[in-house]
Amino acid sequence: MKKRNLEILGLDESATREDIEEAYAKLREKYKEDRFLDGEAGNEAARMLTKIETAYTELIAELAEESKDDMGGTSFARVEELIKSGDLQEAQRVLDSFNERNAYWHYLQSVVFYRKNWINESKKQLEISMHLEPDNEKYKEAYKKLNDKMASDSSANASAHQSVYQGQTMNGYQDDQMGGSFCATCVECCALNACLNCLCNGCCH
Repeated sequence: MKKRNLEILGLDESATREDIEEAYAKLREKYKEDRFLDGEAGNEAARMLTKIETAYTELIAELAEESKDDMGGTSFARVEELIKSGDLQEAQRVLDSFNERNAYWHYLQSVVFYRKNWINESKKQLEISMHLEPDNEKYKEAYKKLNDKMASDSSANASAHQSVYQGQTMNGYQDDQMGGSFCATCVECCALNACLNCLCNGCCH
């Protein structure tokens, strides 16, 4: 918790939520009355009242965040265990139960999608993680590896497609180019001419 906020409430770093609420209530009551004093005393009381409100609000928010992180850490560990054991359905269920979704949440979601072979969805989740924590090397490395895999898979698919396409060309279009279909046409023409010659010769005789 911020030391400055604690000092405003007259507390130290060992203060609990109950200590904060009690100190805030006492000081607020005091300065609410003093702000109606004449002159600078009233102005100072009003300024202190604002400081007290701000300090209290920020300290309570910090405590809530710390509590959430503690619970999240436990749940994240649970998700990691479920992923390792291959129980992706339960891992997804736990992830879906989170109200607040930070960078690590999106990272774990990316891992679940990757295990399901949903590569594009996995990539999107990693991109969100890096956007939320741009200096996190773990997310950057995972993103690099995922892109390398996608490039490798794409290259392999392209090579396979090219091989099939070339085979089709050799058996089809290229045969035409080499004269296969043309020769067949020539044979048909020659046969027709021979028949016509026979008929003409017959008629002439």
